[in-house]
Formats: sequence, C-alpha cells, structure tokens
Amino acid sequence: MKKKEIEVVLSPEVAYDNELLERELIRQAKVKPEEVAFIHRLKRSIDARGREVQLRVRADVYLEQPPADVLGTPFTYPDVSRAKKVVIVGAGPAGLFAALRCIELGLKPVVLERGKDVRTRRRDLAAINKEHVVNPDSNYCFGEGGAGTYSDGKLYTRSKKRGDVQRVLQALVQHGATPDILFDAHPHIGTNKLPVIIANIREAINAAGGAVLFNQRVTDFILEQGEMKGVVTQDGQEHTGEAVILATGHSARDIFELLHQKDITIEAKPFAMGVRVEHQQRLIDSIQYKCEDRGCYLPASSYSLVQQTVYNNRQRGVFSFCMCPGGFIVPSATAPGEVVVNGMSPSRRDSRFANSGIVVAIELEDMDLETHGVLAGLRMQQALEQKACEMAGGTQKAPAQLLADFVNRKTGGTLLETSYQPGLTPVDMNTLFSPDMAYRLREGFKAFGSKMRGYLSNNAQIIGVESRTSSPVRIPRDRETLEHVQVKNLYPCGEGAGYAGGIVSAAMDGERCAEMIAAKVFRVV
Repeated sequence: MKKKEIEVVLSPEVAYDNELLERELIRQAKVKPEEVAFIHRLKRSIDARGREVQLRVRADVYLEQPPADVLGTPFTYPDVSRAKKVVIVGAGPAGLFAALRCIELGLKPVVLERGKDVRTRRRDLAAINKEHVVNPDSNYCFGEGGAGTYSDGKLYTRSKKRGDVQRVLQALVQHGATPDILFDAHPHIGTNKLPVIIANIREAINAAGGAVLFNQRVTDFILEQGEMKGVVTQDGQEHTGEAVILATGHSARDIFELLHQKDITIEAKPFAMGVRVEHQQRLIDSIQYKCEDRGCYLPASSYSLVQQTVYNNRQRGVFSFCMCPGGFIVPSATAPGEVVVNGMSPSRRDSRFANSGIVVAIELEDMDLETHGVLAGLRMQQALEQKACEMAGGTQKAPAQLLADFVNRKTGGTLLETSYQPGLTPVDMNTLFSPDMAYRLREGFKAFGSKMRGYLSNNAQIIGVESRTSSPVRIPRDRETLEHVQVKNLYPCGEGAGYAGGIVSAAMDGERCAEMIAAKVFRVV
C-alpha cells in the first residue's frame, strides 16, 4: 500500500470547492492524477488567527487501492423480525442508534416515541410559533429524532472515549448526510436536512423487522422482583422485552417523576441555565474573521466563550452553549405556561442572525435539596420557565432586553429585530433571574465583551430562558454493565439519563447500551 500524507494551507475558495481541493492535494503530493487511486480526506479546519482566514486540510493520497476500513464498509441490517425484543423508550439519537445497533447484533428493537413522526411533527411546531399552542407530546423536544432533529445538527463531541465517533458519522452519511461531516473539524448537518436522515433511519429499522411506534407515551413500568420486564403506554398497551433502554431526553419530566414515584433510584445533578444572546451574523463574522464581508466561501463564524465568576464566595462558570451561527431562536417549551428558548441553524447557516446560549453553571449546593430532594434541579427549571412566561405575558412570547442595557442595569430600550417567531416582550431581565444568576450573567458578558471587541453593545439582545442545556437528573447505572444500579434489565441512556451532551455522544451511548444488552442476552463475554 502506497500513500502520501498531505497537510496543506489553502484559501477558502479552494478548500470548499471539491474539484479544486482534489487538484491541489494531487499537486502537493507531486504525483500525476492518473496515479491516484483514492484520496482520503482526514480533517478540514478553519484558521482565523492571521490577517486572512485560511483552511488547514489533512489528507492521505493513495497510489494503490486503500484498505477496506478506509473506504468505509456500508452497515448491513439483518432480518430481526423473529428475534428477541428490546424495548427502547425514545426516538432521539440515543434511541435510534441503539435500535440500529440492536439489529446489527441480532436483536429486535421496538422503539416507543411519545411524539409524532418527523413530518407530522412540523404542524405542532408551527402551532407553537404562530398560535402559541404547546402540545406536551409533540414540540421542539418531543417527536421523532428528539430535540436534535430541529437543531443546528452539531456533530462535534469531546466524548471520544465513550465510543466510535467515526462510526456514528458514517452511519449518518449512509442514511443521507453529506460526506463532508467525516472530515470537517466541527461538522454539522442542519435542521433542514436532519428530518430526511431521521426518516431514513426509521425506514431502515422497520425494513429490518424492528418497529418504530409513535404517539406512545410511557405511563408505567412493568416491574417484577427488581427486574424491568417492559413498559405500559398511555393507551394501556404493554410492551415487554429482554431489556428496556430508557432514552427519553433531558425534558421528559414525567419519566423522572414516574421513576421517583416507583422508588427507582435517581439523583439530582448539576446543569446550567441562562439566556440566548442574539447578534447580527455579520457582526460576529467581522469580529472572528477580521473582515467586513466573509464572502461566499467561508461559513458563518461561531465562537466559544467561558468566564469564571464569584458571588458570595461561590465560584461558578458562565459559558456559551450550543452556538448557532446563521441560525434562529426557537420556542422549546414542553408544557403550557412555560417559556423556553433554544437555537437551531439550517445547513447553509444563512440566516442574518447568530445566537448562542449564555448560561450559568448550577451546582447541587445552589438547589433546594432539602425541600425538593432529587427533583430540586427540575423544580428550579420549572420555576424559572414559568416566571419567564408570566413576565412575557402568558404566551410563547419571550422576555428580552438589549444586551448592554442588561449589563448596565438600564431599562426602556427598544428591542431589535429577532429571529424568534413568537415575538419578544421587553422586560428587565435582571428581575427575571435570582440576584446571583443575574450578577454572574452580567459579569460574564463584561468579560466576553473584552475578549470579543464589539460583542457587548445594544446591537445585541438577550432572550430568555435557556434552561434545557442538560438533564437536571441523573439515572445511575453500573459503570461496566450500564445497567441501572437497582433495577435489572433497565438501561438508562443518553442525555435524559445524564450520560451524553449532544447528537453524537447520545448516539454512541445508545450503541453501547445495545452492545451490553446483546452481551447479556447472548451470554457473550
């Protein structure tokens, strides 16, 4: 096997044009085009440190046919229609990838999703945006694909020890994602393309003999002598199997309540809450790229910020979360009477707006554990979301304030144009948050304004509340078997259980749970 390892620095015009990029890689390898058998692109990343933005590209140029693992072997899904069943609660990334892995390992997945299929779900999203009506079972958090379907589709993760990132990316490509996600340093898919990919995964599961069932909200567990035998849905139907994977996402509060009522061990865990800050994308581009116009080749720029703050001798981090360049802010409440915001971007990231969560770390000592016990974080979330709804007028309009006015504790400024469709209500955001959270947010924004000149001004506004950054509850499991510490055959999984923080990490966690179940069912050591 002959190959040449190439690393080049290119202009955006070349790096983002597949034909020009291939030509340049061949030229840098100092070989003739007819000598090249295959070009394996390894990584493409933006370098904006100099006067001009450049792209760094790494690739292997093969002069002979590369090994099969480089080319990528398509996933095959055998017929499991008569195999042993595994019940999977939730059709988000964790649940869907658990289902695919079950099929590969010879198990039949039965996926129960409380919401609707991805196409029908759109009507309920429109109802939230236009009519301010929240369907508790079908919204931006619940439905086929989970919260990730209508998000930026970010695929970057630091959880590389938890599973095979490339395997997850390859599966997404096989089901319709662009191959660029395999080598971009910070890959994303986009909210406009994710629904098709999710539907393709569902079709693959059904075609192999598995089942994905909608409008199946779980209302009870079937427990026998400390073992999970199955679940009961709202229509009274029982679904039993060899094991139950609980992959309900970070907003399934009724599942946390049910676990607590059944005396199944759960724990309060740290999380974060704050706001969405919205700027014009061209402003963020000018700061990050040091230019007035990024042109037609560079992608919309992003940022990542963090600052430590101290209030009453307690240090807490304030940090950016789920930054959405060229994106939109969307209403993500899961029940009437609450206002929650989140961000998403289309694949082209071509909105005029940039938004990011700016959130404060919430530790266990910040919660009222004495009153609310293990559900203290959940109650804290609920209280803030309900207060935001009340302050904004009782609809899905969101409370908002100009950024510099918030930091300087001024009121009365006229709000800016926004991407948030339900609309905004001007309020003093300092009164929405507790004194410590408001102080930490103000200090965080001051620090971010120093780090990014032009970031802190009244050309930006904050919109609340960003409260669903992660689950406020952890469902404990054995570190080796991934089985619940108390209930056998129950596998807490993904973001809702406290073991993931995004599409890829949730997908990897789903695969790991499927592998542990298969090892137990088939007694594989």
